[in-house]
Amino acid sequence: MPTPEPPDGAPDAPVAPEIAEIERALTRITYLSTRARRHERLMQLAGVPLDRAAVALLRHIADSEPLRPGELAHRLGVEASHVTRTVQQLERTGHVVRVPDPDDRRAQRIRLTDLGRDAIGRIRAAGVRGMQAALAHWSPEDLRQLATLFHRMVDDFLAYAADDDTDRAPGPAPASAPVR
Repeated sequence: MPTPEPPDGAPDAPVAPEIAEIERALTRITYLSTRARRHERLMQLAGVPLDRAAVALLRHIADSEPLRPGELAHRLGVEASHVTRTVQQLERTGHVVRVPDPDDRRAQRIRLTDLGRDAIGRIRAAGVRGMQAALAHWSPEDLRQLATLFHRMVDDFLAYAADDDTDRAPGPAPASAPVR
């Protein structure tokens, strides 16, 4: 296997082959998890007719306290106009509502409704069932180790992004859930 090129900003620094393989695996899993057909199948299994942007927004809101649309856009890494359109769509379908921001009554935050909580619960349950089927032959110890390492990796990515992002909004990065 050829030696990977050093990352930008690190001239002549060798890249560990393990890091290159992790990046390759993440690219593959990202491709598999973001395919339109996979999303359509997941929505069919969950019985939820939402597009990918709406599901991403619902997932994020479900994992946090109600947030302002601008903060949601920042955390998702998209333009505020994308969040505004998606929030409007989710409001029309009854999945989210706008609530006053307790810190600034002129501002609003986005909160899930009971319908939104039910939808994200069904989407997650359908996703977990698929993952459970795919990993059925893995031992419980391997699954625990993978979950622990994934959370550790995400936390390190978030910390790296926070250090690298000078435009970062105030407040801590979202923490991952502990693995039991």
